[in-house]
Amino acid sequence: MRSWASEFKQFVLRGNVVDLAVGIVIGAAFVAVVQAAVADLITPLIAAIFGQPDFSQLSFEVGGSVFRYGHFLNALLSFVIVALVVFLLVVKPMNALVSLSQRRESPDPSTRKCPECRSEIPIDARRCAFCTSEVIV
Repeated sequence: MRSWASEFKQFVLRGNVVDLAVGIVIGAAFVAVVQAAVADLITPLIAAIFGQPDFSQLSFEVGGSVFRYGHFLNALLSFVIVALVVFLLVVKPMNALVSLSQRRESPDPSTRKCPECRSEIPIDARRCAFCTSEVIV
């Protein structure tokens, strides 16, 4: 019987947990870089166009409550940039790789599609097992 400590050690040192931890650390560093880029590069660029030097200072007050919508705009801009970068650098290349690998796979010569229901059936079948329609050999 193994102790819970050895089971925990095995769990923590499993590849998925370590990969996840590394991904979280890199993701946090990436978010910090994107937030700095938004705050130091993009916000001043937009401010140069619209005349507001710092979005985080934009606010309004209603009944004594302060609504800092500028801070929200900065966070929204950061989110959009992170999503765009992840899409362009991760999702698009992965989709291209999956598409490329699917193109290289040749269809199984021992099966074909039923002309009626489009299910995969053996190539020498006379009747479809799914829709029971007769199939010309």
